[in-house]
Amino acid sequence: MEAKNAIVLLSGGLDSATTLAIAKAEGYRVHALSFRYGQRHSHELTCARAIATKAGVAAHVISEVNLRQFGGSALTTEIEVPKDRPLEQMGSEIPITYVPARNTVFLSFALAWAEVLPASDIFLGVNALDYSGYPDCRPEYIQAYEAMANLATKAGVTGSARIRIHTPLIRLTKGQIIARGRELGVDYSLTSTCYDPDASGAACGRCDACLLRLKGFAELGLTDPAMYARVEARA
Repeated sequence: MEAKNAIVLLSGGLDSATTLAIAKAEGYRVHALSFRYGQRHSHELTCARAIATKAGVAAHVISEVNLRQFGGSALTTEIEVPKDRPLEQMGSEIPITYVPARNTVFLSFALAWAEVLPASDIFLGVNALDYSGYPDCRPEYIQAYEAMANLATKAGVTGSARIRIHTPLIRLTKGQIIARGRELGVDYSLTSTCYDPDASGAACGRCDACLLRLKGFAELGLTDPAMYARVEARA
């Protein structure tokens, strides 16, 4: 039987790389979708290309959408990225690294591609446990978006297909995500999670994304294989 098409949103980070591996393990013919949206950490796109190539995806599209023209986030303006925040503080408020409506924009592009392929399955590596308080990473948001998608597409209206938004990591800790990825052979040295890497792509080891990632590897007694600007950040 021919494999079903699926779209995987691939940022180039740890979570999206794991999500891609899960989609492949479930037998889907993966089409990866990445975005150049004016992010300061565009090194992640170099990683996304490497991940997609190694995974042997059916197609990899890097779409251009300029969210920098609106700003409102430390990832799309020159606002300083928060560093060295305690883990308990990260989920207490919506941080300045939140990019307004980013997942809504990305999922809308994925939905457009899904209608054309066609594909009924979209995979997104959001997480509601070890995350930085983003409103568009919550289960309620995903459920609402899926409902909307089936009201807004030809396939949904005609009943020829039902769009499903898969979030296989949403209730996993970062350590559990890494453990699952290792089972599936994910090469985490290819991934970049840092919000503020240096010019070489080396991670800062101090932003929220780095700290959560390092916490996950530490939970498993492992060393993060990613490149860090500060060696001591990996301890």
